[in-house]
Amino acid sequence: WVTDVPDKKCVDVIICFCFSANSLFGMGNPLLDISAVVDKDFLDKYSLKPNDQILAEDKHKALFDELVKKFKVEYHAGGATQNSIKIAQWMIQEPHNVGTFFGCIGKDKFGEILKQKAKETHVDAHYYEQDEEPTGTCAACITGDNRSLVANLAAANCYKKEKHLDLEENWKLVEKARVYYIAGFFLTVSVESILKVAKHASENNKLFCMNLSAPFICQFFKDSLMQVMPYIDVLFGNETEATAFAKEQDFETEDIQEIAKKAQALPKVNKKRQRIVVFTQGKDDTVMGSSDKIETFPVLKIDPKDIVDTNGAGDAFVGGFLSGLVQEKPLDQCVKAAHYSANVIIRRAGCTFPEKPDFK
Repeated sequence: WVTDVPDKKCVDVIICFCFSANSLFGMGNPLLDISAVVDKDFLDKYSLKPNDQILAEDKHKALFDELVKKFKVEYHAGGATQNSIKIAQWMIQEPHNVGTFFGCIGKDKFGEILKQKAKETHVDAHYYEQDEEPTGTCAACITGDNRSLVANLAAANCYKKEKHLDLEENWKLVEKARVYYIAGFFLTVSVESILKVAKHASENNKLFCMNLSAPFICQFFKDSLMQVMPYIDVLFGNETEATAFAKEQDFETEDIQEIAKKAQALPKVNKKRQRIVVFTQGKDDTVMGSSDKIETFPVLKIDPKDIVDTNGAGDAFVGGFLSGLVQEKPLDQCVKAAHYSANVIIRRAGCTFPEKPDFK
């Protein structure tokens, strides 16, 4: 609402955003990001390429502890959804704990560090803690300008609806939210948890957002994705994921604007909201389908030499967009916030950010 506060000379307009703690809810695969500058011998020992992204195999299991023992490491709360929630919180700043996050970790040293790092970003993280698998980790092995990423999902794969989401105190946090976001990666972990949250959002006319996340999600988890699709109010993806999705859905087009239009038209449960589709295209224009129109938005220009790491760009884009949604800003302002967030993050290593945003 807007309040006019008159004095002798002017009228100050104070805008009060009616959002509070736990307005934004995220659920996904929490990872502790561990980054360090390493040497070539370390890469060779674990058969790592200097610039790559892989899932950890058995031969990589000792890598994480060795990285911590041998090199000076930095820790950050990571994983796609958690990244987006913490970026949204950073963009909003106050109040703290606007973002809630659920996911599964282990009862171990890395789990304790992850809890502390989430707290430092002012995200209200409520983890399901179990002792069968260790906390998920992602090692960023840095050599020069290169980063070799090794992810071990471990505990992140163990989330259980009945052990965590269904608990009364946790479900109350879900009910408090008005905007929900889950990355497509979580489809590989707990479709039943996603559906429970998605149905709640739909039945209460709240916003449920999801990300295609990766071509393999569109290809190999197509059935799970399409189970959730009727509840999706805002669908995110990049051009590669959009093309893979179109192919799997027999859209018979590779035109990103056409794909957005066709994705919008897929069946939807909550008829009060027309689906919004947002596709990024790297340095090219972002495409958004909303209402009955397709719009394009140029991204912020950046000198290639200022780009440090593009890995967190997609998560940051979504985080910026969510910060706008939760503050009920117009969609073009949500895109503006998304572009700003992504532009900040690609100038830094990992999904990290300065203390405060400089966004107007």
